[in-house]
Amino acid sequence: MKKLTLLRHAKSGWDDPVARDFDRPLNARGKRAALRIGQYLRDNDLHYDHVLSSPAIRCVETIEQLAQGVGETIAPSWDKRIYLASAVSLLDVVQETDDRHDSLLLVGHNPGLEDLVLMLVPDRIDDEARDQVEEKFPTASLAEISFPVERWDDVRPNGGTLSLFVRPRDLDPSLGPDQS
Repeated sequence: MKKLTLLRHAKSGWDDPVARDFDRPLNARGKRAALRIGQYLRDNDLHYDHVLSSPAIRCVETIEQLAQGVGETIAPSWDKRIYLASAVSLLDVVQETDDRHDSLLLVGHNPGLEDLVLMLVPDRIDDEARDQVEEKFPTASLAEISFPVERWDDVRPNGGTLSLFVRPRDLDPSLGPDQS
């Protein structure tokens, strides 16, 4: 059994004057959301054999806040291919994962992460979590997909089961969409 968890980077600051999108940092709400997701991981005893991440600043800072919430160091492998990647490219990255690892945390960006969930998890009438992902995969949200395979290379479209979808606002309503 292989378990893939996707984490979208936390909310970044569009007001920061940066020359490149790659360099955009998290805003204050994003930092709080990533910290809260880390606390959720700690409280629910969720751990990963391997962490892969986009090296974009907002992903780096998301992992830093996540680690603070978990209460332990997280040492990801940085992979430039994850930055703004399509679902197909992300699937390639997943399929190349070393089979020694049974649980993988992949930290990246939308729309690729949302599209990857929708690609890997079949659309079923009674799957509320998948419907929520299809509606929106908000920043700092986690989606966990389980696959009945022994090798990452055997992960295929429609082959997974979405076992968890957690949004920051599910844990703390103040981390939800702005009320205007």
